[in-house]
Amino acid sequence: MLAAERHDHLLALLAREGKIVAKDVAAGLGISEDSVRRDLRELAADGLCQRVYGGALPVSPAVANYAARHAVAPDGKRKVAAVAAALVRPGGSLILDGGTTALAVARALPYDLSCTVITHSPTVAVALLDHPGVELFLLGGRVFKHSAVACGAAAVEAAQNVSADLCLLGVTGVHPEAGLTTADAEEAAMKRALAARAADTYILASAEKIGTASQYRVLPWAEVSGLITDADPRDRLVAEVGAFGVEILIAR
Repeated sequence: MLAAERHDHLLALLAREGKIVAKDVAAGLGISEDSVRRDLRELAADGLCQRVYGGALPVSPAVANYAARHAVAPDGKRKVAAVAAALVRPGGSLILDGGTTALAVARALPYDLSCTVITHSPTVAVALLDHPGVELFLLGGRVFKHSAVACGAAAVEAAQNVSADLCLLGVTGVHPEAGLTTADAEEAAMKRALAARAADTYILASAEKIGTASQYRVLPWAEVSGLITDADPRDRLVAEVGAFGVEILIAR
């Protein structure tokens, strides 16, 4: 089998099964695992899969630039945002992550809601400027333009000096085995810092992120209170996440 034929086979398997296990592919094709791993490296370099230990997973569509991501699953993001906004109680405090889904949450918060919102996203802050009852804290640092958020040492240090009842956190990939992932190491560190300062952390994940992975792990499932998604609740991967004790909130 030629390399191009193997690549097509691997991509078809990934689309059908949702993952590639290198040793199983090698046994099935009668080739070495080294050959499969080389093929996966080439596919990953072209952005066609995300390599993980032992194989590969679908790459998240949320690794596109910030402007492009506004066009990815806007209805799903609005549904997730509506459920997430309902978790914010009057008089409560919220740490709100950046990204397009978090921006949808900011826009979904009731105009007359009185609460405290802490964010490292300038776009989220701007969206809440006209909410008279929102006490707004903006954490500063180096701006990571991919998600329009502050990251880096200064931002992490600022996050360590706040606390809240609830953290609503966006990620690019959600998978029961690969966990919660994102595409940038500093952004992953910032997300961990934010989640550590809240009593409860809920993950915002529209359906296209379920079953995908990015390069950097954000949090283990044990540190997550719930997952908010518009994915089918009968989805095997959603059920597997729920088996970790994570509350699943389905956005319809």
